[in-house]
Amino acid sequence: MQRSSYVILSYKIKHNYDIKDFLNSYRYLLQKAIDVIWDNIEWIERKQKNYYLIKQGRRKIRKYYYVKRLTPIIPKSRTFKRSLRNYLLEDWEYASHYVDSAIKTAYSIINSWRRNYLKGKRKRKKPIVKRKFVRVKETLYVYRDDKIRITIKPRQLYLEFDLSRAWFKRRVEGWNLGELILKGDELIITFKRELKEKKSSERIGWDLNKKTIDGFSPKYGWIRVDLGYLYHIHRIYEIKRRRIQSIASKKSSLKYLISKYGRKEKNKAKDYVHKLTTLLTRIFPNTLHGFEDLEKQGMYKRSKKHNRDIAKQNWKQIIQYMTYKSRVKLVNPKNTSSTCPMCGERMLKLRKGQVVKCKKCGLTLDRQLCGAINIYLKMCGFTPSPSTFYRVVTRKMIPQWKVWMSRGRGVTTKGGKGHDMTLMNPRGGPSLMNPKGLIDQKLLMSMKIYQT
Repeated sequence: MQRSSYVILSYKIKHNYDIKDFLNSYRYLLQKAIDVIWDNIEWIERKQKNYYLIKQGRRKIRKYYYVKRLTPIIPKSRTFKRSLRNYLLEDWEYASHYVDSAIKTAYSIINSWRRNYLKGKRKRKKPIVKRKFVRVKETLYVYRDDKIRITIKPRQLYLEFDLSRAWFKRRVEGWNLGELILKGDELIITFKRELKEKKSSERIGWDLNKKTIDGFSPKYGWIRVDLGYLYHIHRIYEIKRRRIQSIASKKSSLKYLISKYGRKEKNKAKDYVHKLTTLLTRIFPNTLHGFEDLEKQGMYKRSKKHNRDIAKQNWKQIIQYMTYKSRVKLVNPKNTSSTCPMCGERMLKLRKGQVVKCKKCGLTLDRQLCGAINIYLKMCGFTPSPSTFYRVVTRKMIPQWKVWMSRGRGVTTKGGKGHDMTLMNPRGGPSLMNPKGLIDQKLLMSMKIYQT
């Protein structure tokens, strides 16, 4: 039996309704719900397993220890939720269904804080609602004849929005209207459509790096996506903000430029990632994409330059956009670029870390290709072994190798038992030296995808 999932699209439309009082009342109601839930949280002292790293030669060994930490237990019983709803309804003058919406949103905020608190990213501090918005449930609006009618006060106050001339009307024909988000000057509309999931015929493991995304699959080989332009966006606006910050302390009138450039950088990066993920899903249809479950918090070091480079990355955003455009599977990122995909031993860095070599079997690979192969093996449930490597990586790759003469890059013939720098062929024959140019979209400016 096939599982059912939903594809969700969201669009914004502007409005001129004066709803400041309603937004302020809802924000106060939402904060009130958070306060009540927070006051009823039970704190239990539990042991938590932590570790620190000890260097032994070139290896790092984990030393585990236990610490006592307060763990929050959020009240979720029906009795508590019923009493909370009755308490919030006492002074509420708008539709009662907004109270249910506020309770649902409050629990979402508290649960998000709890997850980050247990990871050490948040302190024991109550969340504060600062943004003015209202989540409109499906029971609070009527959608008929391309018009949305939102109830604010039953039989007294309604908001109407006409979608008959909306630019996205053709895109969402036959789709169902989902939850709405009402703001001071705009309405965010979500549309959803049920989609039956098909079993993916192909799998690609993607290694996310500083300026590239490297993928591997037996069918397509080594795929490299150049993200130089995305890195260039962050770098340009970083330089602009530095220049402004040097004089902003003296001239307060220039401080608004800092936030202005921040918004521009965010929008340009978001637009680029949207186009990138859309292109990947079109080139590789019906494919399961595997990514590393990366966390930036554990990557920061003492080097300021390294920390700035990590902060510029859009890894989470790329994975997020791929999840609703295609199928995605997250794998453990531990030692993906430093483990030999053939024998499982540790890889040694050569040529400033770009090339790695196994100290046991002598396999030499590009470091990023090594990570992509290991991610592919993990998402398939394979363990590193010579038989798996020859069966999955090498034997299926040999018939797919083709001669591409682009910018002087093609194939060379190597015999003997030597290993190539990118992908070796242990039986001799043609082996690829470098990935070749496959696509260069003008729409995506400098984004390029290469494939072996």
